[in-house]
Amino acid sequence: MGHDHSHHHHDHAPKLDHLNTAFIVGIVLNSAFVVIEAGVGFAKGSLSLLTDAGHNLSDVASLALALLAFKLSKMKANSTYTYGYKRSTIVVSLLNAVILVAAVGIIAYEAILRIGHPQPIPGITIAWVAFAGIGVNGVTAWLFMKDKEKDLNVKGAYMHMAVDALVSLGVVISGLVIYFTGWYWIDSAVSLIIVLVIIIGTWSLLVDSLRLEIDGVPKQMDLQNIKAELLKAKGVNDVHHMHVWALSTTENALTAHIVIEPEEANNFNQIKLDLRHRLEHLDIHHSTFEPEFGGEKCEVKECTPQPPEGGALEKHSHTH
Repeated sequence: MGHDHSHHHHDHAPKLDHLNTAFIVGIVLNSAFVVIEAGVGFAKGSLSLLTDAGHNLSDVASLALALLAFKLSKMKANSTYTYGYKRSTIVVSLLNAVILVAAVGIIAYEAILRIGHPQPIPGITIAWVAFAGIGVNGVTAWLFMKDKEKDLNVKGAYMHMAVDALVSLGVVISGLVIYFTGWYWIDSAVSLIIVLVIIIGTWSLLVDSLRLEIDGVPKQMDLQNIKAELLKAKGVNDVHHMHVWALSTTENALTAHIVIEPEEANNFNQIKLDLRHRLEHLDIHHSTFEPEFGGEKCEVKECTPQPPEGGALEKHSHTH
């Protein structure tokens, strides 16, 4: 039995080339702000400013890695990397999520140590610096907002920046509270709240990235719906041994065994085209189909034709 490969050789990923500029602007803006915020945080002894600066620094790294992944994903396939470097986008999204979780763990530890020993800090200075952060993070988040549902890395960048804008707002509030009340412990308390907000905001990103990295079915995909759609194709009796996974954060692939009647063998090319068209509407643009015939009984490791009456059983092994 032969395998039929139905691949589109065009780039079906969403056209996100304009995001190169967005990433570069975001990296420059946030890098400049990290330097200013960290400098003031060290000078004034503000943990909340240092916390926010550290998080912004991780965002700069995330933006740089995401930009690198986009560049790699455009590189052509070769004999070693037959799918090209598309998967780098998944690796980067997972790496960014892990870095973020590790960073907030360190921040939380420091905040807990200091909350019992608050240090005098100038609240109004903290408020002004954090207020500038709202602007920087808000503008960067806006650059990614319209494309956030098209790619996991873009969604990650948007979430990081939107969360940072909220974090900066929290720091502004803590600075004003310190200025008017002298409650210096608020600085560490806000750091812990920031940590909680970051973890809640990025947990889904971590889970989704890990899911794609270990070849799980992409979150938006429903195997039953996909199978039901394929069964609508004329000449298709059954679909099984179906696998769906992500090639990148924007492209998905499928392999499946398609059961047809023996007399449909000559029409399989037309059936294949119909199946591919149906999958494109389900956001799957790379597909591989293996035809089987109605008299066969197929299992995962081997396909065994039903023996004719009085005939011997003949086995055909397949490697999947």
